[in-house]
Amino acid sequence: MPTSDDVQRLAEQLIAELTPQQQQTFLAAVGADRSTALIENALRVPDPTVGTAPTRIRGFRVRLDLIGAKPPVWRRLELPGDLPLDRLHLVIQAAMGWLDGHLHRFRTGSDPRSPYFVTPFDVEEGEDGVLEAGVRLDQVLTGAGERLWYEYDFGDGWDHVLAVEAVLDAPPAEVRCTTGRMACPPEDCGGIWDYTELAAWVRGGCDPSSVPPPFEDAGHARDWLPLDWHPDRFDVDAANTALAAAVAAPVPVAGELAALREQLERVGNQALTQLLARSASHAAVEVSEADAARLIEPYAVLLDLIGDGVRLTSAGYLPPALVEQLAERTGVAGWWIGKANREDLTWPVAQLRDSARALGLVSVRKGRLAPTALAGRCRDRPLALWRHILSRLPVGRTEFDRQAGWLALAVVGSGIPAEDWEREIRNLLLGLGWRVQGSPSPDRVAVASPTLDVLEVLSGKTHRGRITGQDLAVAATARAVISSDP
Repeated sequence: MPTSDDVQRLAEQLIAELTPQQQQTFLAAVGADRSTALIENALRVPDPTVGTAPTRIRGFRVRLDLIGAKPPVWRRLELPGDLPLDRLHLVIQAAMGWLDGHLHRFRTGSDPRSPYFVTPFDVEEGEDGVLEAGVRLDQVLTGAGERLWYEYDFGDGWDHVLAVEAVLDAPPAEVRCTTGRMACPPEDCGGIWDYTELAAWVRGGCDPSSVPPPFEDAGHARDWLPLDWHPDRFDVDAANTALAAAVAAPVPVAGELAALREQLERVGNQALTQLLARSASHAAVEVSEADAARLIEPYAVLLDLIGDGVRLTSAGYLPPALVEQLAERTGVAGWWIGKANREDLTWPVAQLRDSARALGLVSVRKGRLAPTALAGRCRDRPLALWRHILSRLPVGRTEFDRQAGWLALAVVGSGIPAEDWEREIRNLLLGLGWRVQGSPSPDRVAVASPTLDVLEVLSGKTHRGRITGQDLAVAATARAVISSDP
């Protein structure tokens, strides 16, 4: 059923299309008894027609097009006929390259008022209709030339059309993409018109003098765009890797993380599900003693410098001489602007000490910072110290720190390059409903968490300041945590 807002909007549209005399007649009818019910019935979108599921399962070769994109953005897919529409949604997301962070809808016609299938979100909102999960592809499409429409992100309004090119005698062994053209538009870029302007700017070499809105400058635009994004690039192998992860059975993960996955799936958000499937698809990587020594080096340096313990300043900070040594030996001094001799003014040193304390490696008693008994036993055994760190992740006691920590582990474990970690974590947190209170931006959320701090230290942030690319041992660390309950 349409909402009251739908009724008002459609009624206004209807009135605008009438002649003045017809408008007077219509308004007179509105004043009559039961007029609202009559109008709602007149404007009600009928349920889509669903055929009987055939006994013989066949396959379809289809072409998926993003409507309005020039040059065309499209994918050619081979699909089994018994694929439910809720799974087809995941296929479209993966094949196109969307992140599944918004609502979607399947329609049987090109008009937005065409019959559509309802999603679990619609049901939660009190809407009745034909649930997409209970309908197979071959109950909607049966022959070459038939079409199904798919809308994603009702704000940006990404409309797609799925057209049957051929009916296959047998279903494919797996869902696959055989070819395609052009990259998927970036999420939240404003819809097809703003995407067209953005794509033209990138094709033109990202001219700093003609940066498209809403970006402040070329640097802002490049930081916001996905890494190495270019509108003319499409990688069929990457699309098939994403498809395999999208249709795979949910991978077993730690309880808290599984609950977050379920929470997002209930509103149609498959982003975390896909990340975890991607994580599980990686070959096992064994972390050696040498790998562990490299990863935990900053913590080992801290433990070495404080020895059996060191007295903190009256304000509770590390002594300036020790801060200088720590900054020098961990690499912070090589890129930090400043003297790096005060902990309160050298955040990488403060972050290292805070994360060591969160991991149970150091403790403060009576104004002294000292290694814990466990750290004392493991300080010369890197692999043992690494395993202890595993056992403490994610760190944090607040609900936000726990959730942000699990999401950070999922993102890192998936193998996503470090420069994209914050963006992916932010999208997941927004999907869970986290926002910065009082922020003028509805899509602003803090990403920092004690767990992300630890992962950044393991990735060598103290040495470089900004970490990039993928570290296989760090990704293996995250996967070891998410694969089982601590």
